[in-house]
Amino acid sequence: MTDADLARSALDGNAQAFTELAHRHMSACLRFATRMLGSREDAEEATQDTLIRAYRSLAAFDGRTAFRTWMFAILVNRCRTALLSRTRRARWVQTDPDVVDRTAVPSHGPDTELRVELERALETLPGEQREAFLLKHVEQLEYVEMARITGVGISALKMRVQRACTKLQQQLEDYDDTAR
Repeated sequence: MTDADLARSALDGNAQAFTELAHRHMSACLRFATRMLGSREDAEEATQDTLIRAYRSLAAFDGRTAFRTWMFAILVNRCRTALLSRTRRARWVQTDPDVVDRTAVPSHGPDTELRVELERALETLPGEQREAFLLKHVEQLEYVEMARITGVGISALKMRVQRACTKLQQQLEDYDDTAR
């Protein structure tokens, strides 16, 4: 069954259909949220909230866009809200900027150190650039789909991705220089 078929079936009362939709898209949602938020715990919360909101709003899914696009729009908004809440909390709580949640990075493999550095570099990007970079290069979405998800114009998204790539490249070059 297609995602649209499952969504219609879920609207008709088939709870298993929505469970199937959730299983199809949960790993992509969790991957995006983990990299966007930098914390596995926050990502799990955002993903769970996204699934609940998607279920409650399923009647609003009209099938004009892919279900994944529709659900990612919910996820992106949820991540934005989480980042905003974190920023507000950070004003009251002193945090160590060098601490990165290592649960967002696999702990095995020959290039673990580089992965840690990449996660650290992603954390330093402004939220809108990180969001655009992850949607383009991790989720491998087209700019048209990204625009539907984020509500941002294609040219602005291209600029955000370009700026994110430039910043990441600079930071990883700095890392490469210090690693030698």
